[in-house]
Amino acid sequence: MPSARCIGSLRDAARRHGAWPVRSHEDTSAVHGPRPNALPSRSRRPDDGRRGLSVTAAIRARLRTVASRVLPPGVKRRLKRLVRAYHQRFLAFTPADLQRALWQLGVVPGDVLMVHSAFDSFLGFHGGPVDVIRALQDVVGPGGTLMMPTIPFQGTAVEYALGEPVFDARHTVSRMGLITELFRRAPGVVRSIHPTHSVAVWGSRADVISAGHELADTPCGRLTPYARLLDYDGKILLAGVPANTMTFCYFVAEELEPRLAVPVLTRERYPMRWKDGDGTVRVSQLRLFSPRLDHDLHPLFSELKRRNQWSECSVGRLRLMLVRARDVYDAAAALADRGLFVRERTAEAPRGL
Repeated sequence: MPSARCIGSLRDAARRHGAWPVRSHEDTSAVHGPRPNALPSRSRRPDDGRRGLSVTAAIRARLRTVASRVLPPGVKRRLKRLVRAYHQRFLAFTPADLQRALWQLGVVPGDVLMVHSAFDSFLGFHGGPVDVIRALQDVVGPGGTLMMPTIPFQGTAVEYALGEPVFDARHTVSRMGLITELFRRAPGVVRSIHPTHSVAVWGSRADVISAGHELADTPCGRLTPYARLLDYDGKILLAGVPANTMTFCYFVAEELEPRLAVPVLTRERYPMRWKDGDGTVRVSQLRLFSPRLDHDLHPLFSELKRRNQWSECSVGRLRLMLVRARDVYDAAAALADRGLFVRERTAEAPRGL
């Protein structure tokens, strides 16, 4: 565990950089964290990502930012080892604990489940990314289906397209996290063919859900696995990631575009190259998501929580969130009718896909 002297040094450095609020009483729970809890417990934080952070979580985030700027590399490596050791000792959880948390959350055998994850958030987990994948497969069972977006870029699709990449479902790396990259390589997993928004699928409906994505002239529309997630009454799991990583929301935006005040897709079509099953390079003319699309989905998530259609729990320090695809679509449609779903990006807003 980091010493009080180490905590004080970080706090002083944070204050010098304006990243630590000056208070009369300091809160060291930011470093020590909450009481150990290997079994899942309901989270009461009101929102996701940026706006719903508790005070201690916000302080932890600021500490990490300042530490990355001011600490020497050797000190940072030592601190990381201390943090890992702390979580392994006091906040440990196993694949079985993860499965119990998912069952408590509402995942059942036979589900069609789309997963967004960040293995860096699995602090204290007794296992590796492959153990996470196996736990997810065991929860949905052989009659269920597991889906993970395997988007091959960061930033915007338009920027990616201008680099003239060639998508190969067998070899193009997923940029959606380590778990997704190992999942797409796993036995029995089928990856849809699409230059920008491919999906890796495992389970009883893998072939049906992944088929035909290469025929779509947009990333997430009616001919894509994202639409089939809705058709099969699927669920969406967020494991250690902010809620605004939910790629399904882009399918919703495509579907609702005629009812929106801002364009979701570009008017221009971009030539995107991809390899078919025989290795032949083909070209599709695609409309991509507008770089002007605002990625702030907090109004949608607030609406889902107001409707009691948003479930959360924690195992160790890993935060899990689950929602039905149908509920996301219906809530977004209601917001669209009020002009509250999707808007143009300001200079400060996060950029879309």
